[in-house]
Amino acid sequence: MGDALFLHRLQFAFTLIYHYLFPVLTMGLAFLIVVMKALSFRNGGERWNEAARFWIRIFGINFAVGVVTGIPMEFQFGTNWARFSRYAGNVIGHTLAMEGVFAFFLESSFLSVLVFGEKRLSRAGHFAAAIALFVGSWLSGYFIIATNAFMQHPVGHRVAADGSLVLADFKAFLFNPWAIAQYAHNMISTVVTASFVMAALGAFYLLQGKHLEQARLFLKLGTTAGLISSVLVAFPTGDRQAKLVARHQPVALAAMEGRFESGARAGLNMIGQPNVRERRLDNPITVPLALSVLAFGHTASEVQGLNAFPERDWPDNIELLYYAFHIMAGLGTILIAIMAAACLLEWMGRLERTGPMLWVLMLAFPFPYIAVIAGWVTTELGRQPWLVYGLFRTAQGSSPTVHGGTALFTLLGFCGLYLVLGVLFLFLVAREIGHGPSPATPRREEAHA
Repeated sequence: MGDALFLHRLQFAFTLIYHYLFPVLTMGLAFLIVVMKALSFRNGGERWNEAARFWIRIFGINFAVGVVTGIPMEFQFGTNWARFSRYAGNVIGHTLAMEGVFAFFLESSFLSVLVFGEKRLSRAGHFAAAIALFVGSWLSGYFIIATNAFMQHPVGHRVAADGSLVLADFKAFLFNPWAIAQYAHNMISTVVTASFVMAALGAFYLLQGKHLEQARLFLKLGTTAGLISSVLVAFPTGDRQAKLVARHQPVALAAMEGRFESGARAGLNMIGQPNVRERRLDNPITVPLALSVLAFGHTASEVQGLNAFPERDWPDNIELLYYAFHIMAGLGTILIAIMAAACLLEWMGRLERTGPMLWVLMLAFPFPYIAVIAGWVTTELGRQPWLVYGLFRTAQGSSPTVHGGTALFTLLGFCGLYLVLGVLFLFLVAREIGHGPSPATPRREEAHA
């Protein structure tokens, strides 16, 4: 059973991480497309319209692959996690259904209007379609995060006679304080991702000497939005999320910091290697007092260590949780530094002539992807060993009739299928990048001539 449980968890983790590589870009692009369409109303704004058309095509490719990779996750609740579905389905089924019925169809419908309807709509109508796409995309994100937030901090439910959970207060469930904080942190991280991708492509075109006018727009919007969103991810949204973890999941905070002993005036461990067997953090580099301040707002605040909790309630992979958290936090700091430097050079009018900075921007686009995946790994491992925190353990939730061999077989199948999808995705995106943002512009200029 232990091996089967591990494979069920591995399969869901693989499909979730792979799937999230696509919506993390589309949700951020949805916001930036609205910004570009808004800027197109200014004098000479057709350049922004052309930029928006290009990124709408990139959005469409990401959206299609995201849909295909997201569908299997819904089925896994019934196939791999049937006991969990019976236990909590009467609660989380509401937001999962709302995500599919309202948000997904709103998003997909207005994407088709954006791609195919520009010639049939006024400029204002096309802008309204971009706003509707943004609303649908971000609503979809909220319903999914509200589902996850219930698993992190269950509210608005009651226990039925058969021991399962039923919804008792829909408002409390939907507007869970954990969901609101997690949503703000997550959605701004999607803007960070989209901004880095946009800036990277602008830098790529400038280094190649192609599509220079559009490349400058990509670089300007990407670096500006990237700096603002990178700061907001750290504070206040990341800070608020950390305080909720400290209050409601103190054992997770202890594991994230590799902290075994409790005490006040706790320092923040920047570097170190958790030694679970010896119950200590090896080779630590610590910022004094910082953890007490960040977690509870005062240097004298006590922060509990892992030794304060029964070992059966510890996260079951402390090392991976620790490193995932520190990768997320470290990359977040690096992203702020990159965008601050780029914006300073842009303000000085030197960015597009500074080759090393363009190379940094072009090569840095994987960093936000790594950071957001590390963030989700931190979130999910921190909740362990619970599926619904404090109520229902992960070991109780898997399907008893789906054995390890079946889980491994389907996992290998997903690996093969997603490899093919990944190659197809890269081909389609590379083709769009090769065509560039304004392939029709030369023909229009010749026609004017």
